[in-house]
Formats: sequence, structure tokens, C-alpha cells
Amino acid sequence: MMKPPEIGLALGGGAVLGAAHIGVLRAVEELDIHVDGIAGTSVGAFIGTLFAFGKGWREIRDIVTGLDWMDISAVSLSQYGLLSNGKLGKTIVSLLGHADISAARIPLAIIATDISSGRKVVLTEGDTAAAVMASTCIPGVYIPVEIGDRMLIDGGISENVPVSPLREMGVRTVIGVNLHAFHSFEPPKHIIDILTNTVVLTMMNITRLQTDQADIRITPDLSGFNIIDTDQIPALIECGYRAARTILEPHAVALRRNNE
Repeated sequence: MMKPPEIGLALGGGAVLGAAHIGVLRAVEELDIHVDGIAGTSVGAFIGTLFAFGKGWREIRDIVTGLDWMDISAVSLSQYGLLSNGKLGKTIVSLLGHADISAARIPLAIIATDISSGRKVVLTEGDTAAAVMASTCIPGVYIPVEIGDRMLIDGGISENVPVSPLREMGVRTVIGVNLHAFHSFEPPKHIIDILTNTVVLTMMNITRLQTDQADIRITPDLSGFNIIDTDQIPALIECGYRAARTILEPHAVALRRNNE
């Protein structure tokens, strides 16, 4: 009989704050915690996808450090958004090829939201690049991504820290990473700031309830960082690492034992 999946990682959204997830992955690797399932929303989908397809934390760090706003965005003339994140899709393809989600080494769920129905969409098969584009599609900023007959936007609107897809996989112990637990706001300077702050407020309100369903919660204090400055990435990685080591180290022996 196949052993049920023991440990799952639920990686939440948060734009550039998502670099903290890389620090979490570093702690997971150092503590030799075997991950049986990954669910990711928005930037958590991007980083979680790379990890699920076999890239270690150092390689992911180098990939993310090498990106900037113009690498993943392009101005677009559309009635549905100001920018296209098609370049992010091309980045995924350059790293993973035209991979199907189901081909990931670690079972992977990518979360998006159907803007036509308001329903959560859990993508576990199909084009990986398109799924990550959909999950990271900030409404009003990026053009929605069409997959099949659905128009998809950021998964953070429906489940920012995606615990439930891991439960549906049968995962027994879910580690949830919430990037917005200590978020601080600044006065908006332009329309992008207004739209982004609105999305973050929405996610914060629903994320509190979602993370309560996780067995282990990692909540790095990222209040000193903003969500768009890529110069912060090394410090964000370190902050995520420290928070994860503090939370995971006391559980590491039990987690390894349960996965034997």
C-alpha cells in the first residue's frame, strides 16, 4: 500500500516578499525535511513550482535575484489590464521547458481565481507556465490568463496560503507560510500602488483564517519591506530563513521520523 503524503508546503503570495520563501526552502533542506506536496499562490506558485521541479534553494535564489520588473512584465494595450506577465511565462519555459504540472517531482497544486465566477481554481495538470502566469496575475494590473474557457487571475483572491489543496492531496502535516502576517502599508503614490494595496488588504483578511488550518505556521516579520523593491531580496531570504529555522527546528526530528 502506498504511504500517504506526510508533509506539505503551502506558500502564500506577496510579490517581492516571496523571496522569503527561498529562505524557508533553505531551512527545509538544511533540516532534511522531505516535502511530499507543494501548493502555491502567486509568487508562492512561482517559487513552489521551481522547487517542485527539482531546483534547490540556491538555484532558486540565483534565478530570482536575476529577475527584475521588466523581466516579467510588459506594457500592454488591453481593456483588462495595464501590463502583461507573458515574460514570466517565457521565463518558466526557459527554466523548465513546456512542462505539464503533473510532471513535477513533488506533487504540485497552483492556485488561481476564475474572475468570471469568483471561484478558486486548483491547477494540478496542464501547462505549468500558463498556470504560474494565472496565479501571479494581479487584477487590474495584469491581463487575465485564459486557460480553457476560464479567465484566471491571482490565486490570492481566493486562497492566499493554499492549505486546502494539500489536505485534498491527503497530506497529514501542512506547513503554511504567510508573508503578510506583519504587513505595513505606505500612502500610495500612483494607481498601481492603490490596486496593489487593495489586493493585499483583501488577502490579509482571508489569509488569517486560512493559516489557522495549517499544522505549522511560519510568519516572518516582513513589515520593514515593501512588495516591489527587488534590492531587498537577499535580506528577505535571510528573514524567511531565520523565521523558518526558529519554527521548524523543534519539529524537525518528528517530521523526519513521520516520513520514514
